[in-house]
Amino acid sequence: MDHAHPTRTTLPGIGTRYDLVTEGGKHVSIVVHEDGRRFLGFHDPDDDDNCTNSVPLDAAEAGALAQLLIPTPIDPLRNDLEIDLVTEQIPITGRSPYSGRTLGDTQARSRTGASIVAVLRRTGATPSPTPDFRFTVGDTLVVVGTREGVDAVADLISGG
Repeated sequence: MDHAHPTRTTLPGIGTRYDLVTEGGKHVSIVVHEDGRRFLGFHDPDDDDNCTNSVPLDAAEAGALAQLLIPTPIDPLRNDLEIDLVTEQIPITGRSPYSGRTLGDTQARSRTGASIVAVLRRTGATPSPTPDFRFTVGDTLVVVGTREGVDAVADLISGG
């Protein structure tokens, strides 16, 4: 199994299971149920089919865990500073000047220091959207940054 790419297995009537074996040989799985529940599972190293522990996660917990697991580059000049990051969901409304425009058009990262790390759409989520990702009314942006940076993105997106 490729360490960097989890395998995906459809579980009929249940949902989808994603399996990852770490470079150290640990087997971790995430089962995403059709109703949206998620379970993080840990497996017996001697019996890959035996799940030794499982942690149920609601949507907020899964989102928080995902944010903690996203690797971020460390600025060597700032590694001794504690920075409080916040995560917010910002909707694209009909009043937004960026409805129908691309992520690159916002220049959000360079203008605010905050990052748009995902876009939630009725049809699904897009993690790590590229600069050519086009926003539409009803999208919800998942933004991570300082309180000031996230507020600045909210103002930018709302046209405020």
